[in-house]
Amino acid sequence: MADQIPLYPVRSAAAAAANRKRAAYYSAAGPRPGADRHSRYQLEDESAHLDEMPLMMSEEGFENEESDYHTLPRARIMQRKRGLEWFVCDGWKFLCTSCCGWLINICRRKKELKARTVWLGCPEKCEEKHPRNSIKNQKYNVFTFIPGVLYEQFKFFLNLYFLVISCSQFVPALKIGYLYTYWAPLGFVLAVTMTREAIDEFRRFQRDKEVNSQLYSKLTVRGKVQVKSSDIQVGDLIIVEKNQRIPSDMVFLRTSEKAGSCFIRTDQLDGETDWKLKVAVSCTQQLPALGDLFSISAYVYAQKPQMDIHSFEGTFTREDSDPPIHESLSIENTLWASTIVASGTVIGVVIYTGKETRSVMNTSNPKNKVGLLDLELNRLTKALFLALVALSIVMVTLQGFVGPWYRNLFRFLLLFSYIIPISLRVNLDMGKAVYGWMMMKDENIPGTVVRTSTIPEELGRLVYLLTDKTGTLTQNEMIFKRLHLGTVSYGADTMDEIQSHVRDSYSQMQSQAGGNNTGSTPLRKAQSSAPKVRKSVSSRIHEAVKAIVLCHNVTPVYESRAGVTEETEFAEADQDFSDENRTYQASSPDEVALVQWTESVGLTLVSRDLTSMQLKTPSGQVLSFCILQLFPFTSESKRMGVIVRDESTAEITFYMKGADVAMSPIVQYNDWLEEECGNMAREGLRTLVVAKKALTEEQYQDFEPMQSSSVESTHSTYTCAHRRLPLCPQSRYTQAKLSMHDRSLKVAAVVESLEREMELLCLTGVEDQLQADVRPTLEMLRNAGIKIWMLTGDKLETATCIAKSSHLVSRTQDIHIFRQVTSRGEAHLELNAFRRKHDCALVISGDSLEVCLKYYEHEFVELACQCPAVVCCRCSPTQKARIVTLLQQHTGRRTCAIGDGGNDVSMIQAADCGIGIEGKEGKQASLAADFSITQFRHIGRLLMVHGRNSYKRSAALGQFVMHRGLIISTMQVCHHIHHVPSVLLSAGPGREARDGDALPGAVQGPHQGGILMYGALVLFESEFVHVVAISFTALILTELLMVALTVRTWHWLMVVAEFLSLGCYVSSLAFLNEYFGIGRVSFGAFLDVAFITTVTFLWKVSAITVVSCLPLYVLKYLRRKLSPPSYCKLAS
Repeated sequence: MADQIPLYPVRSAAAAAANRKRAAYYSAAGPRPGADRHSRYQLEDESAHLDEMPLMMSEEGFENEESDYHTLPRARIMQRKRGLEWFVCDGWKFLCTSCCGWLINICRRKKELKARTVWLGCPEKCEEKHPRNSIKNQKYNVFTFIPGVLYEQFKFFLNLYFLVISCSQFVPALKIGYLYTYWAPLGFVLAVTMTREAIDEFRRFQRDKEVNSQLYSKLTVRGKVQVKSSDIQVGDLIIVEKNQRIPSDMVFLRTSEKAGSCFIRTDQLDGETDWKLKVAVSCTQQLPALGDLFSISAYVYAQKPQMDIHSFEGTFTREDSDPPIHESLSIENTLWASTIVASGTVIGVVIYTGKETRSVMNTSNPKNKVGLLDLELNRLTKALFLALVALSIVMVTLQGFVGPWYRNLFRFLLLFSYIIPISLRVNLDMGKAVYGWMMMKDENIPGTVVRTSTIPEELGRLVYLLTDKTGTLTQNEMIFKRLHLGTVSYGADTMDEIQSHVRDSYSQMQSQAGGNNTGSTPLRKAQSSAPKVRKSVSSRIHEAVKAIVLCHNVTPVYESRAGVTEETEFAEADQDFSDENRTYQASSPDEVALVQWTESVGLTLVSRDLTSMQLKTPSGQVLSFCILQLFPFTSESKRMGVIVRDESTAEITFYMKGADVAMSPIVQYNDWLEEECGNMAREGLRTLVVAKKALTEEQYQDFEPMQSSSVESTHSTYTCAHRRLPLCPQSRYTQAKLSMHDRSLKVAAVVESLEREMELLCLTGVEDQLQADVRPTLEMLRNAGIKIWMLTGDKLETATCIAKSSHLVSRTQDIHIFRQVTSRGEAHLELNAFRRKHDCALVISGDSLEVCLKYYEHEFVELACQCPAVVCCRCSPTQKARIVTLLQQHTGRRTCAIGDGGNDVSMIQAADCGIGIEGKEGKQASLAADFSITQFRHIGRLLMVHGRNSYKRSAALGQFVMHRGLIISTMQVCHHIHHVPSVLLSAGPGREARDGDALPGAVQGPHQGGILMYGALVLFESEFVHVVAISFTALILTELLMVALTVRTWHWLMVVAEFLSLGCYVSSLAFLNEYFGIGRVSFGAFLDVAFITTVTFLWKVSAITVVSCLPLYVLKYLRRKLSPPSYCKLAS
């Protein structure tokens, strides 16, 4: 019967009617109740024709009618590319990936997830086998560690080339130089890499072992048994103590709290620091003893495992009662894994374990991050290798292919391997380690930790910055700023007037309490029948404050003191309501800020449980209210409401508050709400519209029938907020809650019968405190050309307010709020509407984003990337990671993700560069990130100073090392052309001569190499037996001189490095004298010290060095004078 509750009607329409609906969809000024739902069902029938109606992605297309399309479907465009060009470019990769994926799917088929029936305390009754409840974050095991690490290293051509060259030296016919000159650099890189990976893997193993070995109390027929977290099974009854991590996804059965509810901390799951209120199943909470859980026959029917952490649909059934008891289960009856119990002791039945838990399903596997500079060097290495092969073929051709030419070809490849120097990786890795050390030692960004030392230059190449909101941009601390009643507005400096009005109002009510008790009900009915009667400012303030303090999900918590047990504390809270140790907990910080404000003006929430609330007036009087129904906030409704009964007057009142877009069609006509909401939003305030409606007993019973109309009967019913069922079976609301299909739509359809002509009370404005220097930091990043996307799990209105207040969206930019879409047709129309906007920020919800990516992934990303800023709200952790991946795939740009909570880990790991902030939400994001900082403002210096310098230095270092190799190779070629090749092929300088420093521009190598070689030929023609000493002395002097000419700002360490390099070369003349004589003819080859120390040798070598460097410096000087860079123009 529950599934037969009618939804919104679906009307059939012809093609012309459908076009009129599409026009109305965008011409409407604002949403009407049910309007969006009507259009969704009408557009469903049109989605089949959308393949022939592609998005208009050109400006010309928008100038014509909507039915006129100029773009071919994407499927046809893809068919054009399936030719030879497609196969040569990307087709072979696609085919290989598809084949590998097909084989993996065959060998390892994924288990289909299904809904399940879980019997309490009976794991053996489970029909299917479920995964173990173990956490595994390791990338390798004992057998795959070495092969895996080696594969990750040698899948790059640069490392593979070095490996082949080093292995070739084991062949005697190909050996050139000493083995250690080839294997030492390669072995050093591999040793460092494997050591780092082994340490990281061991740390992951220790963390996993610690989590999997945590002990929990399992309830059995024989009593409590201690079990490890990894041994927990579906159906087990697990006891979780206060401040203990919940090991698996469970349904909340019992708690030690008298209220039948508890608080949990979800910061490691959804990033929210506020405690969440969870409600135990009423049937099991009311059992006399804990052991009675085994004396009943009950089961939980749970939906199949899914990633959505904000929703759950299930039912609880007790079979051994007459009649059987059925209770609906929702998100507030669940305890997700990786959350922390904040109050009391809870008992739950396990429904999902291991890989099927929400937290694991929303966590992506970490990837090995490789910097863009390394990828560019890898591509450059391939190009240099082709040049090396071509050069070797030319040299063999000049020899005439005589003798064993193929062996000479390979020896030429080895000889000219200087073009790709093996010291390149060593120099870059050492440089990156230094950059990381400099970041951690920077006093301007204290607390910075570099956890991935291989990608520091990525910080200077970012294009997209994806940031979390709560705890990253904001402090998540709310302050009440504004109360607007329509004709009068109160700010921070006039709150004392409100306090005075509230005090006077309750003093007057208390003095007239005797006379008003008997006539209160008729007076209320008279007021409800004539709502337009003008009220005094004092009465309006009184009603507004009363509505704010009653309409919420806040629970006051009284901190335990030394020597006071929890039970004594709870009883004491019920009696004297001590103010000094009271704190408020709620699922939203906005709620806490509102209740704290009402306390500051005199009306205090002192107690709350599942069925009642107590308020304390300024005079100390305690007012009691019975909670009849509670309608929690959802992303679809954008509002929450509560129905309460005043126990002193028996009045029933329906209070509701929510976003202006949701409340405007519900409240009575007014001419100020829209304007004032816009004014507060421009100030960066988060607005909430508060309204009420007085209900008669007959109106309420029509909504939720009860056995009797007395006040006491409300305690024998099961309220909505706590998933209790009324004793009368005709409740439409209860039937809707028990539905397992379209539950939210059916519940909304029933509740809408109450949401008509509500009385508008007030508009509130709350400010979310930003982190220090967020605005200038975002402005600096935006000026640097970085596009900023904010991905948050918070509500759309909240995210929009923060985007404005933080200046993520500038004041001159418009904001396009992407409407809620659920079908392909709606997404099609909304994307076309968004395409017409120019230079505006985009705000979109996670559900709409999922629909757009399902049908129009390429079009959506193309449009979003053109926006100056994008805000994605209600995003799950998996959606955040997917957005990062889409940007990488569609734009090819470098991305950076920054967050501070466990829900940001997937996004941080998916980005090219992940930054974690150590904040209130723990260190999980910080530990998983590549870089860890303590405040958001530090990202400015991290990117603009250290990132930019690291990139420039690494680029210069890579260019210099390759430039040095090109000089040596050019000298080899020149010598081979003019002299006997056999001497050079067997002799050649050793690898020690390849040590050096930095130089920009690899194109200078052939020019300077030719100058050095031909200069030696011209000036030292008679002393050419000393060719190695001559050429390499000139080479070292050239390198040191070019480094000196490149440096802009000198440091004393640079001067020391220059002289130290020169000293190392001079000392090598003595220790490696066999390289600087005639050749490697014998071990006793001489070193002509007398020749090297002559004035002729020194001035001729100096002349060669000056001739090789001076023209390049003159050209560089002229270029800087005639076409200076941008920063020079700004400096001047």
